[in-house]
Amino acid sequence: MIFPSSENKILVKQLPRLVVYNNEVNLSCKYTHNLFSKEFRASLYKGVDSAVEVCVVNGNYSHQPQFYSSTGFDCDGKLGNETVTFYLRKLFVNQTDIYFCKIEVMYPPPYIDNEKSNGTIIHVKEKHLCPAQPTPESSKPFWVLVVVGGVLVFYSLLVTVALCACWMKSKRSRILQSDYMNMTPRRPGPARRHYQPYAPARDFAAYRS
Repeated sequence: MIFPSSENKILVKQLPRLVVYNNEVNLSCKYTHNLFSKEFRASLYKGVDSAVEVCVVNGNYSHQPQFYSSTGFDCDGKLGNETVTFYLRKLFVNQTDIYFCKIEVMYPPPYIDNEKSNGTIIHVKEKHLCPAQPTPESSKPFWVLVVVGGVLVFYSLLVTVALCACWMKSKRSRILQSDYMNMTPRRPGPARRHYQPYAPARDFAAYRS
């Protein structure tokens, strides 16, 4: 019976658990194999049976390959020295699960992949936004009454000022008109003299003769 050599297997280490509070997480997969000058494939799977391929990258270290997802995950990543880090964003609570890293050497032959690791449980916490403190219903009528009362007082003050101004203007006009009517016009020139009517003197001697 022939057992596979450990040289034909890649060992991968992952953190046992990650808790996500802001819908984003970085999952690092450390492997024990030299991937320089080799074509490789690094991928991340979701579920106990690794049924969902979350994120994958193909290429080599001669250029920076692109991370992508064909299952709708928002993912990116980075290749380091014996480390592949997957960046997962916009995670939802229902995506809480166990995630497994997989490393494969595609070229040159022979094909080599890693033994299945223990995986990482990613626990996505629900965001709890602090609700705004509601205004007590009992205080709303009070403030409404205050505003309405203030408007009415302001309006009444304006009307009072306008009426006072009109009354003062009317009173002043009546005073000026009364003074004008009481003034008697006088003709210029010397005062007229009053003469007694002339009557001739009677001769009582003529009546006697």
